Amino acid sequence: MAVGFAVMTGGGQYNGRVTFFVALSCIMAATGGVIFGYDIGISGGVTSMDPFLEKFFPEVYTKMREDTKISNYCKFNSELLTSFTSSLYLAGLVASFFASSITRDYGRKPSILIGGAAVLAGAALGGAAFNIYMLIFGRVLLGVGVGFANQAVPLYLSEMAPPRHRGAINNGFQFCLCIGFLSANLINFSTEKIEGGWGWRISLAMAGVPAIILTLGALFLPETPNSIIQRSNDQQKDKLLLQRVRGTSDVQAELDDLIKASTISKTMDHPFKKIIQTKYRPQLVMAIALPFFVQETGINVIGLYAPILFRAIGLGESASLMTTVVTGVVSNTSTFISMILVDKVGRKALFMAGGIQMFGSLVVVGGIMAAQLGDQGELSKGYAYVVLIMICVYVAGFGWSWGPLGWLVPSEIFPLEIRSAGQSITVAVSLMFTFIFAQTFLALLCTFKSGTFFFFGGWVVAMTVFVHYLLPETKNMPIEKMERVWREHWFWKNIVGENIVEQSKREEV
Repeated sequence: MAVGFAVMTGGGQYNGRVTFFVALSCIMAATGGVIFGYDIGISGGVTSMDPFLEKFFPEVYTKMREDTKISNYCKFNSELLTSFTSSLYLAGLVASFFASSITRDYGRKPSILIGGAAVLAGAALGGAAFNIYMLIFGRVLLGVGVGFANQAVPLYLSEMAPPRHRGAINNGFQFCLCIGFLSANLINFSTEKIEGGWGWRISLAMAGVPAIILTLGALFLPETPNSIIQRSNDQQKDKLLLQRVRGTSDVQAELDDLIKASTISKTMDHPFKKIIQTKYRPQLVMAIALPFFVQETGINVIGLYAPILFRAIGLGESASLMTTVVTGVVSNTSTFISMILVDKVGRKALFMAGGIQMFGSLVVVGGIMAAQLGDQGELSKGYAYVVLIMICVYVAGFGWSWGPLGWLVPSEIFPLEIRSAGQSITVAVSLMFTFIFAQTFLALLCTFKSGTFFFFGGWVVAMTVFVHYLLPETKNMPIEKMERVWREHWFWKNIVGENIVEQSKREEV
């Protein structure tokens, strides 16, 4: 069914429109973001529930309840507790490299299917857990699913989307991630009130709901035209799919670019070795730097440990969970705004605005906690609300900048021959630093105390400067012609070779 509206890229290279077929496929694929967001949100909630702590982490429960001398910043500092949270990201990191080979050799669709099935198994195991080993093994399975889904879904979205609307469609992954995070917080807020103390089981098991949707949906998803032509020589089949995806019979220009990219791709047997070549240096730097910087904003540790953080400043169990619902609503709203703006104002403008906003809010939060929160005291209700408001401002800044763009930009900058490898590096770096921060944040908070927020604020300044000078604008550029943005960039053209610029211009004539 080809209903939609016509689109042309900036240079008029491709024809096509956003069809119902593309929209439905992308909505289904973006459900992978719901899984990731739910897993981020659910762990922070259950680890702030007294029955969960009492059953699996009794030392933390005792320390929180009985040790009145311990610092507010150190109440939840436990290696076992952080291992429960961070095991997901370590498993996802390892899984992402296996996912790269499957995504490249068998297509984006099988990786999405594996991801959904693994999350389903992990959710069942976590919900039924009766000891710490079952609990952590369930998290490991969730990590495998996240590794596969995060590797394949952003690629799927970028390859299926028309160039002019690629930003908005790819940002759907982050929007769904926010939906998952908000859903987790709402579920935690509800299950915490269940009498008998078993509500945490529902929270963990409900991760299986989006997993079922993704797994069943993946069975009916079409493969991307880019992947089909990369894995076969059936140009006619790819042309028919491309016509169906774009809603027009005039797809020859895009097909020619796909064939050219596929020809280069098939000459490369070891993409991870090729990606370190000089001509791919800008893309490799971005694949490492952008996900690293996303973690350095502190967003995931605040997402993982937000209920614990709010309890540390004196809010009760239910109030702490309710505040995470508020931040979840803010995150969803700001990400939706990003979907509207990203293809109009561009990637860099959103990066810059979000960076300034996050820096300001982190400084205010750190200043209030340094001046008002003692080691054993509590913030007054007024200051606690100011902290909540500033964290909402921070979350909003992240939601329309680094959150969605941290997935969008890496997924659209790689040429086909190294695209799967590049995305694996992006996912691996993201999960590696999520693991590191998830494993160390509570110790970091205990050691640095309010300085933790200034630490993240300093990184926000560094990453904003980095993007301003070293990231070219990529809006409206067809994904198979993306190398041109590097060839014309003031810095990267010196790395990839200025002489190629003239060759690129001759190709356009």
